[in-house]
Amino acid sequence: MSTVATPTISVIVTNYNYRAFVAEAVDGALAQTLAPGEVIVVDDGSSDGSPEYLRERYGADPRVRLLCGENGGQLAAFQRGLAAATGEVVCFLDADDRWAPDYLAKVGALFAARTDVDFVCSDVHLIGQESGVQGYGPQAADLGYTALATWVRMRWYGAPTSALALRRALAQRVLDLPEGFAAQWRISADNCLVFGASLLGARKYYLPTGAVDYRIHGHNGWWHQQARTREFPAQFRSRCLINHYARQMGLDERALDLAKAEFKSRERPSWDDACVYADIAWRGSAPWWKRAERALSILLHGLRARRRLRL
Repeated sequence: MSTVATPTISVIVTNYNYRAFVAEAVDGALAQTLAPGEVIVVDDGSSDGSPEYLRERYGADPRVRLLCGENGGQLAAFQRGLAAATGEVVCFLDADDRWAPDYLAKVGALFAARTDVDFVCSDVHLIGQESGVQGYGPQAADLGYTALATWVRMRWYGAPTSALALRRALAQRVLDLPEGFAAQWRISADNCLVFGASLLGARKYYLPTGAVDYRIHGHNGWWHQQARTREFPAQFRSRCLINHYARQMGLDERALDLAKAEFKSRERPSWDDACVYADIAWRGSAPWWKRAERALSILLHGLRARRRLRL
């Protein structure tokens, strides 16, 4: 594991009609023990007085850049914020969420220690109308590469917006989408970050910081539409997005023969992971006996990993 200087960090706060919460998000970003290089607040055409409030509160603060414009949706707001960012790492924050003071320090230390990691996701603590914790568990884990599992099985390796951090070079590639995509991803644009990073070959890492508060309230678009994500329109939209990134990378059937190698990039694969990757290996283009050998090897590895977890 190589260690380099902690990278500079840009924070992108996206706001749409969250005047009641946005100051808590921005103040929390400014109060980090590892100070961000800049806090970019993108107001996406709010009609609740947010632009005026933001200008009054932060207009004279050199640490904050305000980008107020017409409503274009979440993906467009991400793109506007990223275009203004200069940090080596970009951390996204929804205006109705908040971070504990040590969030950026933990994320920055991970990026410094793991120069091969491009994408970090954290656990989230639910506040407001719900309580609990969402994440991949209490332990940090190298999720490895996830391109094939995302392409073939639409697996989602990530977290809500406020718990996502990407190296800026990766974020620029991920958000370099055709103009028409902005209209399709007015909400839930974290799917672009999560799916895009996987398909473009990012190495992902899960870091449970315990420092991201995800607020549940009556206006949450993603939280209150989770059931719809399992319906055909949402699934179709996600599949089209994944296919776009896959075409960019030139993925074809022969890539499925790399299923075993991608599976082995995971630090602690679950039995479910093993089943997913065995299925992908079996779909490959190699002779049937070679595909069977790879699938069996993946399943055996998964069994050994499950036994180790039980010990």
